[in-house]
Amino acid sequence: PTSVLPSQKPKSELVRTSLRLLTSSAYRLQSECRKALPAEPSPAPDIQLVTQQVIQCAYDIAKAAKQLVTITTKENNN
Repeated sequence: PTSVLPSQKPKSELVRTSLRLLTSSAYRLQSECRKALPAEPSPAPDIQLVTQQVIQCAYDIAKAAKQLVTITTKENNN
C-alpha cells in the first residue's frame, strides 16, 4: 500500500493544505478536550460550547482526511 504521508515534502498544494488542516484541527481538538476536564480550581467550562468545538474539530479532521484520501488516490491513479 502507498503511504498517504510521504517522507518527502508533498508537491501538491492541496496535499499541504489538507495536512495543515488535519494538524491544526488535531491540536484544537486536544485543547478543547483539555477544557472539558479543567484542573482545580478553574471555573467549570461551558460544556455545551466545548462540545460544539469538539464536534467541529472532529468534522475538520474527517474533512482533511477525506481530502487527503481523494487527492492521493487521484495522484496514484495518474
